[in-house]
Amino acid sequence: MLINFNQICLEHSTGQILQDVSISLTESRIGVIGANGSGKSTLVRLINGLIIPNSGSIAVNGLDVTLNIKQVRRQVGFVFQNPDNQIVFPVVSEDLDFGLKSRLPNAAERQVRIKETLARLGIEALIDRAVHQLSGGEKQLVALASVLSLEPQILVLDEPTTQLDLRYRNRFMNIISRLTHPIIMVTHDLDLLKNFDRVLVIDHGKVVHDSPPDSALNWYVEFMRQAA
Repeated sequence: MLINFNQICLEHSTGQILQDVSISLTESRIGVIGANGSGKSTLVRLINGLIIPNSGSIAVNGLDVTLNIKQVRRQVGFVFQNPDNQIVFPVVSEDLDFGLKSRLPNAAERQVRIKETLARLGIEALIDRAVHQLSGGEKQLVALASVLSLEPQILVLDEPTTQLDLRYRNRFMNIISRLTHPIIMVTHDLDLLKNFDRVLVIDHGKVVHDSPPDSALNWYVEFMRQAA
C-alpha cells in the first residue's frame, strides 16, 4: 500500500477543515484519532474520492484519486460508521448481489462469491434475512461483507465499532485482525489501536502527531487532558 497526501487543503463554508496535509501511508495497520470535528473522517474520505480537496493531490498506489476515481474505488473499500448508510436493499443477499453486478456479470458466480464472503465472516446464516430484522452488530458485519465481496486491496474503516455493543465490537475486531488487507481505521476506541503499526493524531485539520501506538496514544491522552 502506498497512499500519498500532497499539500491537501479543504475548506467548507464554516472554515478550513484540512490544512496543508502532506503525508505518506505505507504500513499495514494505521489508526487515525482526534477529537470530534478535528478532520479525521474527512481525511480518510479523501482516499477513495468521497470528498475532493480544494487544493493538493492524493495518490493511491500511483493513481491520482481525482483523475482516477473509478479505478481507485476498485482498490479501496470503505466501511462507514453507520451501516444503514451502506446497506441499500431489504434482504442481505440482494444487497451484496447488487454491489457485485458491475464486477461479476454472471449471477451464479455472484452467488458463490456472496456465500463465500458471508461464510468467511461467520454470518452465512444471514444470507436470506431481512435487513430490518438484523441487530446493529449484524448489520455492520453485513456492511463489511459487502465491501470484502468486491475484493478491495485496501480497507478504510470510519469509526466502525462506535454503534456496536461489546460483544459485536470484539467480534468485528477479531475479524479485522485476521484480514490480510492493509487497513486504515478512524476510531475513538484507543484500545483497538494497540497492535497497529502507526497512529496519526489529527487536530484542527493538521497531523499533529505521528508515531507507533504506544507513544501516539500516550501523547494523545495527555493532549486531551491539557485541552480539557
